[in-house]
Amino acid sequence: MGRITLEKVSKRFGDVEVIPPLDLEIDEGEFVVFVGPSGCGKSTLLRLIAGLEDVTSGKVVIDGEDATRVPPAKRGLAMVFQSYALYPHMTVRKNIAFPMRMAKIPEDEQKRRIEQAAAALNLTDYLDRRPGQLSGGQRQRVAIGRAIVREPAAFLFDEPLSNLDAALRVGMRLEISELHKRLETTMIYVTHDQVEAMTMADKIVVLRAGHIEQVGSPLELYHNPQNVFVAGFIGSPKMNLIEGEEAAKHNAHTIGIRPEHIDVSRDGGGVWSGRVGVAEHLGSDTFFHIHETGLAETITVRAPGEVQFKHGDQIGLTPRADLVHKFDAEGLRIV
Repeated sequence: MGRITLEKVSKRFGDVEVIPPLDLEIDEGEFVVFVGPSGCGKSTLLRLIAGLEDVTSGKVVIDGEDATRVPPAKRGLAMVFQSYALYPHMTVRKNIAFPMRMAKIPEDEQKRRIEQAAAALNLTDYLDRRPGQLSGGQRQRVAIGRAIVREPAAFLFDEPLSNLDAALRVGMRLEISELHKRLETTMIYVTHDQVEAMTMADKIVVLRAGHIEQVGSPLELYHNPQNVFVAGFIGSPKMNLIEGEEAAKHNAHTIGIRPEHIDVSRDGGGVWSGRVGVAEHLGSDTFFHIHETGLAETITVRAPGEVQFKHGDQIGLTPRADLVHKFDAEGLRIV
């Protein structure tokens, strides 16, 4: 259960085509992340799968059955939104039970599912509280619990962590990933945060302007980006992209080198040189923003630990030749 196939699916709003025809396979039990900048169509694509938007053309197939015209409630999918959408006057127990009551599931079965979901989400001690007595992370877990008890073929998450602070986002990210391992249910997760995509996904779908730019595992996209857009989007800090004479030396229109693949030296020796700007000390790593290289406005370098360069120091930079990415004038990878 939980295999989803999109066949030439497209979406128009009036004369504007926001999703050109695309194909996508989501295998049973996969954790798939749709990622891309704001306005790229990732939430719209999720809503097409859920049935909350009608497709303009193409087919949505769920577990081998054409679900294109099937109403959302009958697709066997459960959606978790950015907004928790909990009933403030109901307890956690009643909020979780609500979709089962609507489906007229027997009371004993409701109780069993609530207890299982609460145990999986560490909510057992909060079942008799109301949403106003919970933290943001706990409320998001209640929303997930309400989805779990439906026992869906797949879970659809639409930027569920964007309302949480940084620490809670990290914690909930781990909890959702752990939940996926336990339930082994298909999950589709929308985010604009490529760190979430890299750390959670079995498979990432990178979108731009409604087009799928690349599909693959996090490390496939990191090590083998198929175009300049994916190269610049996946990875934190992002890949350095260089055009002009330096790229031409590599028989390319654009070359890319990740910040951690540049060696630095104090003595000025190196393939390139530049002046140290802002340094971001994170303890385990330091990010240097290098100016006056003649290559790009800023070159970002990642060094392990606390490398002691001062603002204004002139340093040498040497990219690791075997880790330079090359792209042609169309922005496509040169193999």
